[in-house]
Amino acid sequence: MENYTVSEITEQATGCLNQCTNESKPHLHQEVKNLKNSVETNKLPCIEKFYLTILSELGEDAEREGLLRTPLRAAKAMQFLTKGYKETIRDVLNEAIFDENHEEMVIVKDIDFFSLCEHHLVPFFGKAHVAYLSNRKVVGLSKIARIVEIYSRRLQVQEHLTKQIAQAISEALEPAGVAVVMEANHMCMVMRGVQKINACTVTSVMLGKFQDDPKTRSEFIALTGKN
Repeated sequence: MENYTVSEITEQATGCLNQCTNESKPHLHQEVKNLKNSVETNKLPCIEKFYLTILSELGEDAEREGLLRTPLRAAKAMQFLTKGYKETIRDVLNEAIFDENHEEMVIVKDIDFFSLCEHHLVPFFGKAHVAYLSNRKVVGLSKIARIVEIYSRRLQVQEHLTKQIAQAISEALEPAGVAVVMEANHMCMVMRGVQKINACTVTSVMLGKFQDDPKTRSEFIALTGKN
């Protein structure tokens, strides 16, 4: 198992899923999940060791009672905070796209998200507002939040995160347009650096009709209250 990365397992499993029957897919999905979990468990000792080194280099006594299990806890926490690397859009959507006679705007707003700044490895968090113009295809509403979760649980910058979410929804649903607005507080600005507590960063990506049609864009902005 040590010879395989999560991405390699995912790539091989995707090929198998495309070839197997619908009856066997649920069982194979579980097998893939178990393999991924096994790979992550095998990585824990290495990550734990590096956290132990960091504590020591900071001048801490890593052997004192309060820190004895901190490297392991930190390793597990980091794996959870970056669990988006182990998931794909295919995993999340899982046949949750439906043909529907609907060509209007669908909005899911105020989606809480938490991520880690790739520059300083400190958190940034806030809310995402996502809309798409259905092209006779709809997706289970919880899947929109799950897509936000996949990309936010990686090392990120907010600008790239916003674009990834919009592009993923566009590729999965092939809608007439996609709009994503994200607003976040960055601990790299609050806890260090300029230390501006009330600063909020807003990013947006507009695709398709949201980009080309000012009326559609204005409707989205009005409905989400982001004007």
